[in-house]
Amino acid sequence: MSDTGDAGRQESRDGIRGTARGGAPVPLSVLDLVTVGAGSTAHASLRTSVEIARLAESRGYHRHWVAEHHSMPGVASSSPAVILAHLAAHTSRIRLGSGGVMLPNHAPLAVAEQFGTLEALAPGRIDLGLGRAPGTDGRTAQALRGPGRLDEAAEEFPRQLAELIRFLDDDFPDGHPYARVHAVPGPVQGPAGRPPLWLLGSSGYSARLAGELGLPFAYAHHFSAAGTLPALDLYRQSFRPSAVLDAPYALIGVSALAADTEAEARAQVLTGALSMLRLRSGRPGLVPAPEEAAAYPFSPLEREFVDGWVANIVHGTPDEVRAGLDALAARTGADELMLTANAHSGAARLRSYGLVADAYGMPPQGPDPV
Repeated sequence: MSDTGDAGRQESRDGIRGTARGGAPVPLSVLDLVTVGAGSTAHASLRTSVEIARLAESRGYHRHWVAEHHSMPGVASSSPAVILAHLAAHTSRIRLGSGGVMLPNHAPLAVAEQFGTLEALAPGRIDLGLGRAPGTDGRTAQALRGPGRLDEAAEEFPRQLAELIRFLDDDFPDGHPYARVHAVPGPVQGPAGRPPLWLLGSSGYSARLAGELGLPFAYAHHFSAAGTLPALDLYRQSFRPSAVLDAPYALIGVSALAADTEAEARAQVLTGALSMLRLRSGRPGLVPAPEEAAAYPFSPLEREFVDGWVANIVHGTPDEVRAGLDALAARTGADELMLTANAHSGAARLRSYGLVADAYGMPPQGPDPV
C-alpha cells in the first residue's frame, strides 16, 4: 500500500487496513509486552510504553497493541484494557488495541464492557484482538478461570466469540437468556462505534475461523515462525467476504530490534532469549541485563534453543533490520508487520522503533486537523 490515495481512504473507512509510510513495504505497527528488566520496575516499563506509543504515533506506525500475559515477572501487561485506557489518554491518533485479550480467561460481557468503555474514551481508535490461549501456565489459567474450566476453554471459544459479538452489537434475539442484558457503554445508549474484532493465533485453528467469519487475522510469527506460511495460506483459502472485510487482511507479529551497532543489537536480543529460555524451563523472571546474558553458562541444549530463538529475530543495524523486514514481508505476503522489540532496556526498545522509522524514511506526522 502506498502513503496516499486509495489506501488512505480505505484506512479511514474500516479502521483495519493501514497505510505504509515512507519506504516501508506494508504498514508497520507495535506489539508491546511491557517488558520489565532486572533492576527496573513495572512503573518504569509502563512509562516506557507511553513513550513508545507517542513515538509510534508521531512517526506513522499504524497501531499499538498490548498483549495479555499472567504470572510472568518480566511482562507487565496482565491488564490490557487498563493499559490501553492510559495510552489513549496520552495519544490522539494511533490505533490502540489488544494483541490480544485471551477470551477464555474472561466473561464475554466483561470484555464487551471494557472495550465499549475504551471505544467511548477513544472513538474510532480501538481494536479488539482475541486469542484462545491462556497467556500463561496451566495453574495460573485455573486461578483465572476457576476450577473445571481449563479443559473446556478451547472448545468453548466459538460460543464465547459469538456471545461477545452479540453483546457488542446488542442484538440477542427475543427469548435468549441475555436478551435484556446490555453491555454498557454500548448500542443500548444510542448509536455507538464498535471496535473491529481480530482473531489471533499461532496455529491453523484461529486462521481458519478468522477466514470463515471474514475477520482480520494476526499470526504470532514472533514465537511460532515455522507455522506462519501454512496459517496464512489457510486463512486466505478459508476467507469468506463479510460486512467487515471484502478481502483477507493479515498481519504478523515480528520480533525486531534495531540498534546503532550489530553488537549492541545482539547483546539486547540475547537478554530476551535468555528470558524466554527461563520461562520455557519453568523459571520465569525479570529480563536479565546484557552483562548477565553474556556471562550465562549455556549448556549445549540451552545454546541450541537460544540460537534458534535469536535466528527468528530481525536484529542488527537499521539497514539490516530494514532488509530483514522487507524480505519477510515479501516472503509471507503479510498485509502488515507488527514489531515487538523485546530487550532488557526500555531505552533500547524505544530507540529501536525510532531507528526503524528512520531506516524507512517514515516522516514525522503532522498534528491532527482542527
